[in-house]
Amino acid sequence: MNSKSLSLLALSTALASTFPITAPAQQPAAQKALNEDGRLVALFHESDEANLKRNPINGIFRGDLRYAEHLGDYVSKEYFDAERAAAEQELAALHAIDRSKLNETNKIAYDVFERDKKQALKGLSPEILSLTAVRPINHFTGMHTFYPTFASGQGAAPFKTLQDYENNLKRHREFLTMIDRSIDRFREGMASGVVETKMTTANVIQQLDAQLAQTPEQSSYYAPVTKFPEGISTADQTRLKAEYRDVIANGIYPQYRKLRDFLKTDYLPVAREGVGLSYMKGGDRLYAFLIEDTTTLPLTADYVHQLGLSEVARIKGEMEQVKREVGFKGTLPQFFEFVRTDTQFHPKSREWMTQRFYEIGRQVDVLVPQQFSTIPKTKLDIRPYEPFREKFEAGGSYQSGTPDGSRPGVFYFNAYDLPSRSVPGMTTLYLHEGAPGHHFQISLAQENGALPAFMRFGGNTAYVEGWALYAEKLGYDFGLYKDPYQRFGHLDDEMLRAMRLVVDSGLHAKGWTREQAIKYMLDNSSMGQTDATAEVERYIAIPSQALAYKVGALTIQRLKKKSMDALGAKFDPREFHAQILMTGALPMTVLEKKIDDWIASKKKV
Repeated sequence: MNSKSLSLLALSTALASTFPITAPAQQPAAQKALNEDGRLVALFHESDEANLKRNPINGIFRGDLRYAEHLGDYVSKEYFDAERAAAEQELAALHAIDRSKLNETNKIAYDVFERDKKQALKGLSPEILSLTAVRPINHFTGMHTFYPTFASGQGAAPFKTLQDYENNLKRHREFLTMIDRSIDRFREGMASGVVETKMTTANVIQQLDAQLAQTPEQSSYYAPVTKFPEGISTADQTRLKAEYRDVIANGIYPQYRKLRDFLKTDYLPVAREGVGLSYMKGGDRLYAFLIEDTTTLPLTADYVHQLGLSEVARIKGEMEQVKREVGFKGTLPQFFEFVRTDTQFHPKSREWMTQRFYEIGRQVDVLVPQQFSTIPKTKLDIRPYEPFREKFEAGGSYQSGTPDGSRPGVFYFNAYDLPSRSVPGMTTLYLHEGAPGHHFQISLAQENGALPAFMRFGGNTAYVEGWALYAEKLGYDFGLYKDPYQRFGHLDDEMLRAMRLVVDSGLHAKGWTREQAIKYMLDNSSMGQTDATAEVERYIAIPSQALAYKVGALTIQRLKKKSMDALGAKFDPREFHAQILMTGALPMTVLEKKIDDWIASKKKV
C-alpha cells in the first residue's frame, strides 16, 4: 500500500485563478501547434503552483519548502469551496486548448489532466462532500495518525536547519486549529445523520489514548529536539526544547483530549452500528462514486463482487497444487491452519524481519535489470511501524522519498503480534512495497523532470496499487518463487487481493458484518486473526480503496498479454515496463490507449 499521502490530502492538483489564454491571430500552422503545447505546459505549471499554496504538505513531500511554515486546512467548507472553484477554472482553461494540435506526449497529459479534474469535481460536489467531509477522521486516515509521523523527524518534514524547526512549530499551531475544525465537521454530520461507525470511532479513541499515555518527552512530536543537526546553537537548542515541550503539553495534548472526549461522549453514542456504507445515509451513492474513483473504470459493485469470487476460486486451485507438492495430506483449510500456526513460518523479531527484508532487497537488486532498463536513484529504507499505530495498520506500506534523493523512500512493515506474520509472504511484500513495486513506480515518476508535476507526483489507486500487485507476480520471472512455500506466500497475498473484491463489496453493498468479513478471509487464506481483523477494519474505514489492487493488476497483465501476442519476438519486457512506468500513474483507459499506440508503432518497425 502506498501511503505517500492520505485520502484526506489526496486531492487533485488545481488552479487557483484563471489567467489569459489567448493566441495571436494568423500564425503559421506549425507555430500555432507549438503554442498549444506551450499553453498546456503553462497551464500545468500555474495549476501546480496554485495547488502547492493551497496544499503545502504536498510541497513538503516533494522537498519544496517554500510554504513549509504552513500545514494547510484540508477540512473546512471554505477549503473545499476553493478546491472546487480551482478545478472548475482549470478545466475551462484546459478546454480552451486544441487537443488535436498537441504532440503525442502532451495528448496523454491532456487526457490525464482532464480525467483528474472531472473526477475531482465529482468528489467535490455538494452531494458527495455531504457524505465525506463530515467524517474527517477514522482510524486509518486523518491528521491524528498522519501528523505524528510526519512531524517526528522520521517523516517527510525536514529537520536540517533552524528554520525547519521553527516551521514545525508554526505547523503545530495550525494543527490545533485543524482539530477544532474536524470536531465542527463531525457535528455537521451528526446533524445531517451522516456518521462514522462505532467501530472506527472506538479505534480512533484508542489511538488518541495511546498517544496521550506518553509524556511530552516520549511523544514523537518531541523527537526532533532530542537530536539536533550541526549549526544550531546551544541557546537555540535549549529554547526549542522548551517550546516543543510546551506546545505538546499545552497545545497538542489538550486538543487530543478535547477530540477524544468529544468522540467518546458526544459522537460514539450516535455513531452507526452497521459497518458498511449501505447502512449509512447516502452510502449507496457514495460507494458507486468511490468504485469509479479508485478503479478509474465504470464498474458496479455486483461486477466487482463476482470478479472477486472467480479470482478466489482460481487461486484456490493453485494453492491446492502447492499443498500437494509439499506432501500435505489434509484439506486446504487445514493447510492454511498449518501455515498460520507452525512456528517455522513465524518471524523471530522486528530486527530479524528488518534484516531479512534487506536481504531480499539485495537479491532483487541483482535481478532487476532483466526486466527494467531504468532504475530509480532514490534510496529505500526499511522500518517497522511505530508502536502507536502498528495495531491498526496493514502488513506494509510505502512512503515516498524526495525527487532529489535527500529523503529516501520508506518501506514500513508491521511487526505487531509476530505469530500472526508470515515468513513465506515476505518476498511478495517486499516486491510490492519496495522494488519493483511502489518504490520503483513512485520514484521513477518523481525523478522524471520531463513530466508535468501532476503526473510526477499525482496518481490514481488503480494504477499505483495495480502496478505494485503486478510487481509481485514478477517474482516468477526473477526465479524467486521456486520454493513451494514462497510460491504459496505469493498466492496467499494474491488471494488477499482477490478476497478484497469480495469483502469490500460485501461490506459496503451487500450488508456484510465485520465478523462475516473476517471469517471469509480466514476461511480462504492462511491469514492470522490479527491480520484479517486489521484488513477488514481498513476496508470499513476506507471503502473501495482495496478494490483497485486487483482491477489495476488484471488490467496491466491483460495489456502485457496483448503486447506479447501482437509483437511476438519483438516483445521486450524492459520496453513494456518503460511504457507502463515512464509517464506516471495513468487512468486505466489512458494506459490502454498508450499501450495500443506503442504496439502499433512497434509493428511498423
